[in-house]
Amino acid sequence: MFKCSEAVSCRSVLLICLTWIAGHAFAQTPPWHDLGRDATKAEVQAWDIDVRPDFKGLPKGAGSVALGERVWEAQCASCHGSFGESNEVFTPIVGGTTQADIERGRVKNLEPGSTFPQKTTMMKVATVSTLWDYINRAMPWNAPKTLKPDEVYGVLAYMLSLAEVVPPNFTLSDQNIADVQKRMPNRNGMVFYEPLWKANGKGDVKNVACMKDCPVETTIRSFLPDFARDAHGNIQEQNRVIGPVRGADTTKPAPSAAVGSQPAPAVVVAAKPATGDVKTLLAANSCTACHGMKQKIVGPGFTEIATRHKGQERLEAYLAVKIREGGVGVFGPMPMPPQPQLSAAEAATIARWIAAGAK
Repeated sequence: MFKCSEAVSCRSVLLICLTWIAGHAFAQTPPWHDLGRDATKAEVQAWDIDVRPDFKGLPKGAGSVALGERVWEAQCASCHGSFGESNEVFTPIVGGTTQADIERGRVKNLEPGSTFPQKTTMMKVATVSTLWDYINRAMPWNAPKTLKPDEVYGVLAYMLSLAEVVPPNFTLSDQNIADVQKRMPNRNGMVFYEPLWKANGKGDVKNVACMKDCPVETTIRSFLPDFARDAHGNIQEQNRVIGPVRGADTTKPAPSAAVGSQPAPAVVVAAKPATGDVKTLLAANSCTACHGMKQKIVGPGFTEIATRHKGQERLEAYLAVKIREGGVGVFGPMPMPPQPQLSAAEAATIARWIAAGAK
């Protein structure tokens, strides 16, 4: 025990004790000390692939329009059309720009009063680096980051040639992409909004909602008409397998009460299919992005496929080949892109499930 004396005051003793306790507490290892590890240089490099408007991050390489056309037909046309016209699901990439737009760097069809029916990608995008970066990171849809740099240059060159930004015999590269930027139809269409860049600035939105003394009765409703609720299939069946968000059952009428005012439905855990975890396979390979369980999205619903081929000889083998190799014509002109990332066993599992009725 410490005792106060003439040499050491009680206040000094207390200060020494508090200092010792604080030092001891800070010396202890925090509970999160051993969690995780520093990312390796290779891991950081794998994620640090963005390409900026000044072309920082752009890898060396080159790709011709001809190369891009071959890659496009094999991996892009099924969603975006052979000439960038897209389909009933995806908006067009090319269209709406003119040589006059290329000369002045501002797309006239974006100006107020324009009656042009749709805003295409080439109308809106201001920097060619944005296109290179997005294609490189996110395309093709079913296998992102699989294109080699030269293939990305080629695909972008093909898109630019369709918009007449570059000639049909052009080869796009890291050496001449800055010159191509000078011909982008909407390169002068960006607006610098200074408040967004000020730490102490105001936001870029203005609140018009009632904040006090508001009307007692407020009606919030969707503008989506009832007939369009299931235009893209049952949203409830198109969710990720993890996470809290769940889509509405769009095969049923919209709820009359506000969302959240009704008790949550009971969660039913389905038994694992005898053929394997088919739903996980479908989700992991983005199959449900194009196929609903019952209704068409981009391609036919799974039960529609089962009904169309019911009773066909060697159906499982036929479907397994179609799944891996793709095809066109059975359900209209929209091609089914190949799915080479699936193993033969995985394709056979999905094929067996469809042949059994896709239930």
